[in-house]
Amino acid sequence: MTTQPAQAPAPRTAPLASPTTSLLTDMYELTMLQAALRSGTAGRHSVFELFGRSLPPSRRFGVVAGTGRLLDAIERFTFTAQQIDFLHAQQVVDDDTLDFLRGFRFTGTIRGYAEGECYFSGSPLLTVEGTFAQACVLETLALSIYNYDCAVASAASRMTIAAHGRPCADFGARRAHERAAVSAARAAVVGGFTATSNLEAGLRYGIPTVGTSAHSFTLLHDTEEEAFAAQVAALGPGTTILVDTYDIAQGIERAVKAARAAGAELGAVRLDSGDLVAEAFKARAQLDSLGATSTRITVTNDLDEYAIAALGAAPVDSYGVGTKLVTGSGRPTAALVYKLVERADGDGVMQEVAKFSQGGKATVGGRKWAGRVVDASGRACEELVISAREGDQALAALEAAGARPLQVDLVVNGTIQEEHRGPGGLAAAAERHQTSRAELPYEAWRLSEGEPAVPTRHLDLDGRQALRG
Repeated sequence: MTTQPAQAPAPRTAPLASPTTSLLTDMYELTMLQAALRSGTAGRHSVFELFGRSLPPSRRFGVVAGTGRLLDAIERFTFTAQQIDFLHAQQVVDDDTLDFLRGFRFTGTIRGYAEGECYFSGSPLLTVEGTFAQACVLETLALSIYNYDCAVASAASRMTIAAHGRPCADFGARRAHERAAVSAARAAVVGGFTATSNLEAGLRYGIPTVGTSAHSFTLLHDTEEEAFAAQVAALGPGTTILVDTYDIAQGIERAVKAARAAGAELGAVRLDSGDLVAEAFKARAQLDSLGATSTRITVTNDLDEYAIAALGAAPVDSYGVGTKLVTGSGRPTAALVYKLVERADGDGVMQEVAKFSQGGKATVGGRKWAGRVVDASGRACEELVISAREGDQALAALEAAGARPLQVDLVVNGTIQEEHRGPGGLAAAAERHQTSRAELPYEAWRLSEGEPAVPTRHLDLDGRQALRG
């Protein structure tokens, strides 16, 4: 009996990561496109909105994040020859649809809440306008970016509220998908974080990077003294030394000594285990008794907003947050949806459309404009969302109500508005969030579960009724 030799593994022909974003989507986006092309409706002018029906539990406000990333992704939303070949080989769509996709570029218009703004139930975070074919295929991409980034930024904002001005740094890279970790670092900055341990995020977005050493570095050396001396020799006495590999008190004494042997005071000690409140007080007392009054204390170890709040009275100078940050602190998605709210009929007349299904999934038809109403004390008291046929009419109504308009141009006829992306866009978003959050009433700053800090009111100036099928 003869046997066939084992076949060698097929050579890898697909790239490890796609150079474009067009296949970061669900299959049905393209099969809907095919059906619309066949029925002659793909070119109908359409308006989609991205919003949340309600805030996730325990969130009294959300934070808009991911805008800059979405704009970068839209710029790269094209179909390569290899991707077209894949769609053809898998018979995902027909040849006419593939011909349409070969030259695809988004040429529509997108308006939305500026990145860093707070948002509430029903806030139209994005309004995507173009043909059905143009706007439909962006659904999955927009939702995947916004649902994650808004969740992380919202968690980061709660953490920085709890920190009361003490710096928070992102240490979550090892607790998330390697690419999600980069996105999380960016979203965390929108929510108020000041640094990240992730070098890719530092390169891509200009975020300051921080880092010290792990327990393994101490365990590598024959003694703790040798480990600390080696770290100081390499990084300088201003470094942060992890002091709880063995005995914390002994570690602090040795760390201070190592820095002084190099001619200066130690920058900081890091506590990563035990009762952090008690250990912080003991560490501060010991450092002061040694005369190391300028040496700071940073804490890590599975922190969330509640743990940070519990450390509020402790002599802690900064926090490193990992797992709870990159997982949205228990709310890993912002629960946003992307729905068609208006489209042209066969005569080219725009018609409101909406879902009328039961179970909390109904939608409000018609394009919307949004503004935030503030009271006499300058505190936000209402999110006003207006349905109107014309923008000028809606903006006049917002002005009459004393509402600050919230939406800005992000893409105009296919042209990306550059101020919303890159390191400059991120810095502006972080600053914007601080201003937006400061405008909210006190209830927004509570960490307990409760109603949204600002109610949403819908005002229909149009008078049209959404079409029923």
